[in-house]
Amino acid sequence: MVKIALVELKPGKLVSYQGRVHRIRRVDSLDKIELLDDSNQAVTVATVEDLQPAVQTPDNTQTDLHAISDDAWAVAKQRLSVIKPLLDKPNRTRADVTAQAELNELHTNTVYGWLRLYEQSGLLSELLPRTRSDKGAVRLLPAVEQIIRDVIETEYLTKQKRTQQKVCDEVRKRCIRQNLPAPHNNSVRNRISQLQRELVAASRLGRKTADLSFKPHEGSFPGADYPLAVVQIDHTKLDIILVDDHYRQPIGRPWITLAFDVHSRMVVGFYVSFDPPSALSTGLCLTHSILTKDQWLNKYRTQQKWPVWGLPAKVHLDNAKEFRGNMLQRSCEQYGIDLEWRPVARPNFGGHIERALGSFAKEIHTLPGSTFSNPREKGEYDSEGKAALTLSEFEEWLTIYTVDVYHQKFHTGIGMAPVQAWNLGILGSKDKPGIGLPAKIADEFKLRLDLMPFELRAVLDYGVQIDKIHYYSDVLRTWINAPDLDEPKKKRKFRFRRDPRDLSRIWFFDPELETYFAIPYRNLSHPPISIWELREARKRAEDLGVKDIDENAIFDACDQMRSIETAAVQASKAARRMQQRRKTHQLSHQIIEQSRSEPELVPAPTVTANAEEVYLPFDELEG
Repeated sequence: MVKIALVELKPGKLVSYQGRVHRIRRVDSLDKIELLDDSNQAVTVATVEDLQPAVQTPDNTQTDLHAISDDAWAVAKQRLSVIKPLLDKPNRTRADVTAQAELNELHTNTVYGWLRLYEQSGLLSELLPRTRSDKGAVRLLPAVEQIIRDVIETEYLTKQKRTQQKVCDEVRKRCIRQNLPAPHNNSVRNRISQLQRELVAASRLGRKTADLSFKPHEGSFPGADYPLAVVQIDHTKLDIILVDDHYRQPIGRPWITLAFDVHSRMVVGFYVSFDPPSALSTGLCLTHSILTKDQWLNKYRTQQKWPVWGLPAKVHLDNAKEFRGNMLQRSCEQYGIDLEWRPVARPNFGGHIERALGSFAKEIHTLPGSTFSNPREKGEYDSEGKAALTLSEFEEWLTIYTVDVYHQKFHTGIGMAPVQAWNLGILGSKDKPGIGLPAKIADEFKLRLDLMPFELRAVLDYGVQIDKIHYYSDVLRTWINAPDLDEPKKKRKFRFRRDPRDLSRIWFFDPELETYFAIPYRNLSHPPISIWELREARKRAEDLGVKDIDENAIFDACDQMRSIETAAVQASKAARRMQQRRKTHQLSHQIIEQSRSEPELVPAPTVTANAEEVYLPFDELEG
C-alpha cells in the first residue's frame, strides 16, 4: 500500500472530512474549501485544518529514512530525476512518457509505475528499489566505484560537456580493460545525479554562468517566481531581555530561527528559545513552516489569519557546520525539498530574510527590556530593570506582529503587502493564474520524527544505553543481542530518535514492524532532563571528583543542580534561564506526543503578573 504523505487541495481531488469521503468542488479562499459528497450531492464548506487523506493506509508502518542505504537512496533520486519533467506537465500524454522512457533507456510501463508511486505518495522513499529490507541496494566493487569517479571527473565535469551516455560507455570500456564487471548504465547515472548542481554548472558551463543560476542578486531572486518556491531560514539573537514565568526576573536574550518566503515576503514559520541555533532549531522552524497554523493561532489573539503551510520547493540555509548533516538533508529529500547552503563569504545570499529580521528588530526595540542595537542607542536605559515579557508572552507578541502588522504592511520590493502577494500567488487574478493551495501534510507526527536527531545503538540485555542513561521497553525484547546482518560476530545497531530537549524517552524504529515505539527510562523514577542539563551534570560530577560517572551519578548531580537553582533563583539569572529552558523543553515534548494521536497543539502556558498589562505591536510604552 502506498503511503499518503500529502492531502492535495485542488478541485476534483478526494479528501476525508468528518469521516466521509468528499470531492473538492471549489476553493473559495485560502482557508475555506467547498466540498461535495458524491453519495448524496450535499455541499459543505470546510477549513483546510479539518481535511485528511481520502485513502487511509490500513496499517501503521513507517519508513526510517536513515535505515536506507546510500546506494538505494541514490537509486530513488535517479528515478525521481527521470520522472520530474513529467510531474507537472499539463495534459501529459503517453507519448510524453514514452519519449522520457526512451531517453533514459527504460520501458514506458516502468516510468508509469514510478509516476503512480510518487504522485500518490509525494515521498521519495516510495521510489526505492524493491530489494530485501535487510540487504539494501547492490554495492559495486571499490575498483569499479573508483573508475566511475575518475570518468565523471575527466569526462563529464569538463567544458566539453560530454553526455551521460558517453560517460557510461567510457566506464564500460575501462572496466573491460581491467577485467572488472561493468556496472549498469543506471548505476553510473545514479552517481552523476548525486553531484551538486552548482558544481556541475561551474565545471561544464563556467563559474560565471553558474553564478547567474545559483547566486542571488539584489532586487530579485532566481526561481522565486511563486509562493514556497524559495524559503530562506536564518537565525539571530534578539535585542530584548525576557523574564521567567514564575518569578518574572530577567533571564537573558532569546534566539529566533525565522523562515521567510522570498516571493511574497511572508513569514512562513519561526522558532524562539534560549538555546543557540542548531540543526534541531532549524528542524523545528521548518516543521512550524510546513504545518497549518490554525491550532497555533488558537493560542493567540490575532485579528488576521496566517494562511501559510506546505512544502517549500527550495530552502536556503546558513552554511555553519552545526546546521549541516545527513539528517536534515535526507529528510528534505524525502519530502521533495531542495536544500541549498548559503556559500561562505557571499552575503547577498539571504539578503531578503536579513532585511526582514531588521524590520522585526526595530519593532522589538519598542518593547520593555530591549537592549537596542548598540550602546549609544541604548544610552542609560536599564534593559534588565525594564524587562517584563516572558518567553510565551513574547511569542504571542511576535505572532501578533507577524500576522496583523508585518504581513499587512506595504512592501516596496514587491509593490504590495506580503499577504496580498501570497494571495495572488496562490489564488491568482484575472490576468495571471495562481498555483493553487499547497498540499497539506497528512502525518504530522512522522514529519516531526523525520526532522529529529538520531543515535545508533545495539539492544543489550538491559536495553539501550545513550550517554550513560538506560532505556527499556518490552518491545525491545525481540532485538536483544541481535547479530549484525553482514557481520554476525558483531551486534546489530538500530536507530533511536531522540529529542535533545527531553531525554526521558527515545523513539525506536522496529525494522520488522516498520513502526516507531516510545522507549522510556529504564528507571522511571528519574525526572525528565535535557541534553544541556545532562552535559552540565556530567561536568559537575567530574568537578566533584567522581571517577566512574554512571547513570546514578548523573541524576544525583541533576538533583543537586536543581536544588541549587531553587535556592538561587531569586539572585541568579543563569539559574532562572535554566528553569525556563526546562519548562519550554517539556512543553515541546508534549506537542510531539499530541501530534501522534491528533494534530492539535498544546497551548503554551502564559503567566502574567498584571492581567491588564498586555504588550501588543505599536502599543505606547513607558520608559
